[in-house]
Amino acid sequence: MALNDHQIHEVEAKLQSIYESKNASYLMTELLNLVDRYKDQVPNFYKKESFVSEKDTVLITYGDSVQESGEAPLQTLHDFLNDHIKPVVNGVHILPFYPYSSDDGFSVIDYFQVDPELGEWKDIEAMSANYDLMFDAVINHISAGSDWFQGYLKGDLAYRDYFIEADPEADYSKVTRPRALPLLTKFETAHGPKHIWTTFSEDQIDLNYKNPDVTVKILELLLFYISKGAKMIRLDAIGFLWKEMGTTSIHLDQTHKMIQAFKIIIESIAPEVILITETNVPHKDNISYFGSGYNEAAMVYQFPLPPLTLHAFLTGNAKQLSEWADSLEETTEETTFFNFLASHDGIGVRPVEGILESEEVEKMIETVYEHGGKVSYKDNGNGRKSPYELNINYLDALSHPEDEQELKAARFLAAQTILLSMAGVPGIYIHSLFGSRNYHQGVEETGRFRTINREKMDRQTLEKELHDSESLRYQVFSQFKRLIDLRTNETAFHPNSPQEVLFLNDQVFALRRTNKDHPNEQILALVNVSDEEQEIVTDAPAAQAAVKNLITGQHLEVNNNKIKMRLKPYEAAWIK
Repeated sequence: MALNDHQIHEVEAKLQSIYESKNASYLMTELLNLVDRYKDQVPNFYKKESFVSEKDTVLITYGDSVQESGEAPLQTLHDFLNDHIKPVVNGVHILPFYPYSSDDGFSVIDYFQVDPELGEWKDIEAMSANYDLMFDAVINHISAGSDWFQGYLKGDLAYRDYFIEADPEADYSKVTRPRALPLLTKFETAHGPKHIWTTFSEDQIDLNYKNPDVTVKILELLLFYISKGAKMIRLDAIGFLWKEMGTTSIHLDQTHKMIQAFKIIIESIAPEVILITETNVPHKDNISYFGSGYNEAAMVYQFPLPPLTLHAFLTGNAKQLSEWADSLEETTEETTFFNFLASHDGIGVRPVEGILESEEVEKMIETVYEHGGKVSYKDNGNGRKSPYELNINYLDALSHPEDEQELKAARFLAAQTILLSMAGVPGIYIHSLFGSRNYHQGVEETGRFRTINREKMDRQTLEKELHDSESLRYQVFSQFKRLIDLRTNETAFHPNSPQEVLFLNDQVFALRRTNKDHPNEQILALVNVSDEEQEIVTDAPAAQAAVKNLITGQHLEVNNNKIKMRLKPYEAAWIK
């Protein structure tokens, strides 16, 4: 396939609204050449009836999260997943697997190469034959050690306008700052000292999309990733892509138009490929990346879910979680949420702005410290700092260090049941699936708070623990895997199936999911977030004599169209 006349007109309109006519015309010519070059290099992706289904679950992992001596980590990961995960999990988000200089992969030296410490492109392509792979497109910034930036420093004309030179005396107070670091970094160049825009760190140099050559190179990158087996492309920190002085330089119209142009071009040669935006910001800004529901990202990260679920269990009260879930907008048949509780990063607190009071966030921060975690802060641009994310393993965030192992597992799995019940595609971090704990040694070694949830696991040691029925890893993994398996067999859990929040009592998160094509097929999800038994009385999902708790296998009688049951502390139920 290639761009048709309508698509060409749409892309031209986007580019004309971003660039002056001369640059837009040049860009259009270059983009059409790229499409022509890559149109025959797209893998034969499996076509589904809808772009996602209840069968879809994505594992989030680094390429070397599981290691075995003498073997390339990507090969170890692939073999390990085949032995222990398949077919319950069908998608794998491999966090940046390119050569890098810092930030555990998010400061990329060469976008077009696989880190030789991890393996080769053939290892990625082999994995794409068994799993739907998500690649990271870390395209807001590139490593200071990259050929692009080193060429710029040396005065290479090819890279003259690849980066953003800025006046250190100008007013940047409106610019949104994700970290408590300087926005500009001074570098010595062939043309003298220059101050360069570095949103995230002095080693992560922001790209200048006002230069059309940068846009061409990045689109080439996206098409290259698809040719190597990317079924999903995660646009990392994409909200910061376009900068304008005197603005916040986040979520600008030019950024949205650029994503929309990327979508049209990718869709023309690989319609099965999903663009997912990563914007750790308040909910309203986050969902703006759905665009019209048809013209921008197909999935956005559900960022409020991790802190709100954590808050519910720490307080034993699901009221705010329920109210937020009840307020969620319906998605279109071409969009859905990417739900997660834990990831390689911390638990963001910005997404709960306007949902939780500042005192509630502070209480959560105090508890995170008590549970062995850390807290990262961002610079507000006015001399003040505010909490940005909680750095802690999610299992430890939920549990006091002195809690019994069975309690830790029960509380953690109850939280994961909320994740699996929500409308959208679940993303499960590898350390959650395997019941990992805070990795304090790593924080001491790197000096970075985020390392607390990025431990590298030895395969033999991990497998030994997963087979030990007394271990926490076994208790979490075996039950978590079973929950995922149950979910994938229920069409009511289709990512686009409607959900209705039920306000039964504040201690129970209750959600009714309904098969969008067969309304009589319903599942009632109930999760007790408290340490006390709760009695629940609610309407039966459908008029019948009995219903079944899918998790326990227990049958429950229906009397006068009502279900009555007791939920033990931290018990979850799926009533069908």
